[in-house]
Amino acid sequence: MKRLHLHVGVENLSEGISFYTALFGVPPMKTKQDYAKWLLDDPRVNFAISTRAKKGVDHLGIQVDEEAELAEVRERLKAKDVTLTDEGETICCYARSEKSWIQDPSGIAWEAYRTMEDVQLFSGGEASGEAACCTPLTMATPNCCEPSGKTAGCCD
Repeated sequence: MKRLHLHVGVENLSEGISFYTALFGVPPMKTKQDYAKWLLDDPRVNFAISTRAKKGVDHLGIQVDEEAELAEVRERLKAKDVTLTDEGETICCYARSEKSWIQDPSGIAWEAYRTMEDVQLFSGGEASGEAACCTPLTMATPNCCEPSGKTAGCCD
């Protein structure tokens, strides 16, 4: 089953948590010092906020439960002859996921991904002091976002 994903950058995490908890009627299911996530069933959405993302809507996505669903989404996009960047397995937003990125005709970043497990790092680059998750804009840097989570130094 698929779930819509929205990631919004906020200036003040505690204010964001308070606002979105009131809006959704439930507290976030995951909270870190710089990140919070709600997995809602009504509406079926994975809604995240963080102080690491650009302010406002950072990116949108489709989260899938199964590997076959991710392959199906990727094939539909590839059939449209658009540039799809397969990031492969990576660590981002306190989760180990397999993901691909694309931009819509207006330049909005979309990810299609499957989360395998929660982790304790925001991104794979944190061990070297970097805090990065790839997006189509940062993937323009050569060798930046190769599969296997090599995201260090890619993002602002």
